[in-house]
Amino acid sequence: MENRIPLIYKTERKLPRLRVSADGATPYLEFPLLKESGLVAHAFSTRLGGVSTGEFATMDFSVSRGDPKELVRENYRRMAKAIGVDPDRIVLSYQTHTTNVRRVTEADAGKGVLRERDYRDVDGLITNVAGITLVTFYADCVPLYFLDPVHRAIGLSHSGWRGTVARMGRKTLEAMSREFQTDPADVLCCIGPSICQDCFEVGAEVIAEFKEAFDEKHWSALFYAKENGKYQLDLWKANEIVLLEAGVRPEHLEITDLCTRCNPDYLFSHRAHGSRRGNLAAFLCLKEG
Repeated sequence: MENRIPLIYKTERKLPRLRVSADGATPYLEFPLLKESGLVAHAFSTRLGGVSTGEFATMDFSVSRGDPKELVRENYRRMAKAIGVDPDRIVLSYQTHTTNVRRVTEADAGKGVLRERDYRDVDGLITNVAGITLVTFYADCVPLYFLDPVHRAIGLSHSGWRGTVARMGRKTLEAMSREFQTDPADVLCCIGPSICQDCFEVGAEVIAEFKEAFDEKHWSALFYAKENGKYQLDLWKANEIVLLEAGVRPEHLEITDLCTRCNPDYLFSHRAHGSRRGNLAAFLCLKEG
């Protein structure tokens, strides 16, 4: 499968790593840090292995962009089978670029896929319920994975540039600490595939917010100016800073080097495809036992 999916990574780390389901039908990406814990099932999707068509082809997980629901549900079933989770206990976020984090319980099982969500404005999900699979959505923004192996709790958050400026990573850790007594020093974190600095051009108004939110000592690592008056912004580095300042240990953090914009044939990208496209998804489930 890896030979047939020549993903373009930015470094030699190649994180997350490409995997494929046992039947060879569904490719997905996974982080060694989470895999080796033995405590969770997880994935970050690609565009391949699903049943959606047209601009949604083929593995689309959006329930609100116009892709027929029966096709999207089949995509969820395929990914659930690939990573060994219950498709009836998946819970979806309702993302609007907030930093709101919702605690998910057994009563939420199936919300977003099998039944309507009774919440909105939720960009982060946390739970300590084994067997519940948290799902968040992407097409250039940053996925953040959290695993507390001490208190057996997980979190999954969507962090675009607005969420990053507002420190979504820290706020997710604070929610886990409040709900599960999580100590950030114990947490295993992963920063997932998203747009890289080379591809993420932004205006001065965005950089002004980052200058306000981050200490000046970090500015040279976060962004640089161009002759056209625009800037190139590094969301991976920004989220790394957020997580480390929140108390995550460097050895407990894995950072992607896989850009959505650099891989438009295999990953959905808003910058590459515009608004007529599908969504990638991050999956995270605390295993039973």
